Amino acid sequence: MRVLIIKTSSLGDVLHSLPALSDARAVNPDISFDWIVEEAFAPIPSWHSAVNQVIPVALRRWRKPPFSKQTRQQWHEFRCRIKADDYDLVIDAQGLIKSAWLTHMAKGTSHGLNRQSAREGLVAFSYDVVHQVDKNQHAIERVRELFAKALDYPLPESPPDYGIDTGDPDNRSRQLVFLHGTTWQSKHWPEQYWREMVELATNDGYQVQLPWGNDEERTRAERLAQNNEKARVSPAMDLNGIASLLASSTGAVAVDTGLGHLAAALSLPNVSLYGSTDPFLTGTRGSHQAQLKVNFECSPCLDRKCRYTKASIVSPACYQTLPPTHVWQKLQQLIDEKENIK
Repeated sequence: MRVLIIKTSSLGDVLHSLPALSDARAVNPDISFDWIVEEAFAPIPSWHSAVNQVIPVALRRWRKPPFSKQTRQQWHEFRCRIKADDYDLVIDAQGLIKSAWLTHMAKGTSHGLNRQSAREGLVAFSYDVVHQVDKNQHAIERVRELFAKALDYPLPESPPDYGIDTGDPDNRSRQLVFLHGTTWQSKHWPEQYWREMVELATNDGYQVQLPWGNDEERTRAERLAQNNEKARVSPAMDLNGIASLLASSTGAVAVDTGLGHLAAALSLPNVSLYGSTDPFLTGTRGSHQAQLKVNFECSPCLDRKCRYTKASIVSPACYQTLPPTHVWQKLQQLIDEKENIK
């Protein structure tokens, strides 16, 4: 059976779809998937053995010069590619107008969420078959349920299996990865707390790796590594590079960011920090994961910028309830638990 998946973005959402492939492969070993995904996230589907072909799309990039000659040519090539194959099923695992649009182009019986289940309910009119999936559950479980209904097998009760080969679990460096970069100002753990974490980790004999994805994150990483020979600013990396770094490390600490989900997918002991957001529906899921939520009067506010106006020892103010010593203790606990399993 050949199935086309439409799940274009973002980093965490794409990773959240991998366990559904593992479920389907367990029921039908002969099933194979092609996957349409934003070009920036194209490496992720290729990590799963059930994926035969990754089809990159560049909707984000094409929006900037939509009528340029290059954009029109690349769009034409993409349309030809997506129409070249016949599929038994086409599953829109995103439930947005843009993904429904792509689904409509493909050849095959299309499946998606019904009006009550999709984020943008009008997409339900685009599919041949629609499915009811409870919104009040984690994103991973929503995709797993959609696949189970579309492919007609019982929904497994097992924990999510991302299907990524993490290599030799004993071949890990004594290093920690601190995933300090994120998009919203309100999600950033205070820099002074990161500095304290670096000190706690290096004083305990760990090397600390500080990845970055843009100039602002690189500058912050340089500040955090300053005057500490055991803290290193990581070189520029693509997704394959950061995955290799995480897979070879002992543990990680992350703010609410897509790379935290990658650590979870790799079963790396990881503490994820939540202030303005709530992990209930989209938090990290997997082995050796902890989601630490602040305990504060206005959290989760879901605001991109902290609007708290009272005096506080840190900013965003809610993180004063998640000090470095508490995070460090939890990370050590996760690392010890994994070591005891071996």
